[in-house]
Amino acid sequence: VSEPVVRKIVLAAGSPSFVLEIGPGPGVLTEPLSQLAPTCAIEADSRMAALVKGELPNVHLIESDALLIDWTTLLEVQPAPRAIVSNMPYNITGTLLGKVCDCFELMDRAVLMMQKEVADRLLAPAGNSDRGSLSVVMQRLFAVEKVVSAPPGAFLPPPKVESTVLKFVPRPGVKRETGFETFVRAGFRQPRKTLSNNLSDRLSGVDTDWLPKQVRPHQLVEADWIRLYHAFLDKGQG
Repeated sequence: VSEPVVRKIVLAAGSPSFVLEIGPGPGVLTEPLSQLAPTCAIEADSRMAALVKGELPNVHLIESDALLIDWTTLLEVQPAPRAIVSNMPYNITGTLLGKVCDCFELMDRAVLMMQKEVADRLLAPAGNSDRGSLSVVMQRLFAVEKVVSAPPGAFLPPPKVESTVLKFVPRPGVKRETGFETFVRAGFRQPRKTLSNNLSDRLSGVDTDWLPKQVRPHQLVEADWIRLYHAFLDKGQG
């Protein structure tokens, strides 16, 4: 990763007391992060892990698949504020974002690099056709903002895709509701269909007169989703 991109990522990490890095690779980010705060890095590739161990003995390295590790147990024993940083492998970005959500109450911020298309979806406001269930769920939990673009030339060797770094800061006063997330995912089951079509099984008997009949899931603002979800819950209790 090029030096200007590294600098912006480290700056976006703020002033943490502990850093959890997912997938350090050769340690380009790990070194400056470890100068910020004590750093724990999880790396599945044994060659990269050996490299980090050799170059950065002060970093606590866990040689394992990050998807198999419970990040919350690593974070909860460390002093706050805590930061999660990752140049995320593109093939497991969605799953890793789910694990970041699991750490919602234990972290001060996450600074994550991902494929530009995914970042665009996560930033998409209501009405934008890029908006999906992940956009709604992540924006509900976090204030999401762009840190920097990372074009193919920022890497060696250059990948075939553009990357973007986003910062996620947990929104105060928000409680994570996995039921809400399941509800939203169902609402986007077939994004081009109307919301009432996607949620027909959940919305029978629920007052939806306030919604336009042909509204599609990407057109709803967060408050609409919350109102719908609570109406669905109330119906279940009635």
